Amino acid sequence: MDTGILLETGTNELEILEFHIDGDSGQNNGEQRHSFGVNVAKVMEVIESPHLEPQPGASHPSFRGLIPLRSHILPVIDLSVWLGIKKAAAPRDNIIVTEFSKTVTGFVVSGVTGIHRVGWPEVIPPSGYMPQACTQAIIGLVEREGHFIQLLDLETIIADLSPDDIDFTAPAEFMAPRELKALVADDSATIRLMLKKTLERSGITPTVVGNGQEAQTSLRELAARAQAENRPVSDFLDILISDIEMPLMDGFSLTKFLKRDPILRDVPVILYSSIITDELRHKGDSVGADMQVAKPDLERLPEMAMQLVAAREAKRGLNNV
Repeated sequence: MDTGILLETGTNELEILEFHIDGDSGQNNGEQRHSFGVNVAKVMEVIESPHLEPQPGASHPSFRGLIPLRSHILPVIDLSVWLGIKKAAAPRDNIIVTEFSKTVTGFVVSGVTGIHRVGWPEVIPPSGYMPQACTQAIIGLVEREGHFIQLLDLETIIADLSPDDIDFTAPAEFMAPRELKALVADDSATIRLMLKKTLERSGITPTVVGNGQEAQTSLRELAARAQAENRPVSDFLDILISDIEMPLMDGFSLTKFLKRDPILRDVPVILYSSIITDELRHKGDSVGADMQVAKPDLERLPEMAMQLVAAREAKRGLNNV
C-alpha cells in the first residue's frame, strides 16, 4: 500500500491504518464503535469481504476460511471473534490483507477509517488500561479526533492461532562461551517471553523492557555507572536487541541514541521486525544497527549476538596490540 508519505529514519514516527469494528450492544443501546490501528507497512491492501461463514471443526472460532488473492491463498480471521466483540450485522465488511513475518493473512473488520501519521511518543502504553477486548494484543493507544485508537499487535494474534513449535527444553544449538548480558526491548509480551527463553537457554542473560524509552533509561544508567566506576560499559552490557516498532521510542531512534553516545557506541545492536524490507534495512544501516533480522528468524538471535560480541572483542584486542 503506497501512502505517499515517506518517513525519515529516526524521526520516531509511524503511519497507522485506522479501522473499526461495530459492536452490537443490543436493541436499546444500538451500535458501539471500536477503533483499532495497525502499522500501514504491514498492510498490502483492503478488499471487500465475501460472505464468509464460521468453519465447522476449525482450530479457532475466528477462522473464516481461505480465499484466493492473485498468487496467494490466504487464511481469513474475523477480528471481532478473536477480540470477543459481538459484531453488528452489516451488508458489507472489509478484509484488511496483511503481510508480515513471511505470512499473508486477511482480517475481517467492519470498515476502514483512514491513515494517520503518528509520533511514537503519542502512543500511550496500555498499562493499567483494561479494555473488554483481549488486552495482550493491544500495544498502545492513540487519541485522534476525540476517540482512542487501540493499536493491535498482529503477531500476538497469529501466535495465538498458530502456536510456535519451539522446544525450549531441547539443548541450544549455540552456547555462549561465557555469560553474555543483553538488553532486550519489545512491546509485545508474547515476543518478550519467547526471546527471554531463547536467550537464556543459550547462556545469555537478558534484561527485558517494554519499549525504547525504557531501554534508553536503562542504557543511560549503565553508562553513568561505567563512567562512575571507570570501567568499560561492556562489563555491564554486551549487546542491545530491539524491536523496531514500539510506543514512546522506536528501535531506530534508540539505536541512533546509543551510537551517538561516546560511552555506549561500541555496544552492538541487533534490530528486528516482522517487516524487514530493503527500505527498513537501509534505515537500520543508516542509524548504525550492526545486524537486522525478521521475526520469523528470531531463533538465530543467540548465534548473531555471539558473533557480534566476538567481533567486538577481537577488534578491541587488535587495537590494544
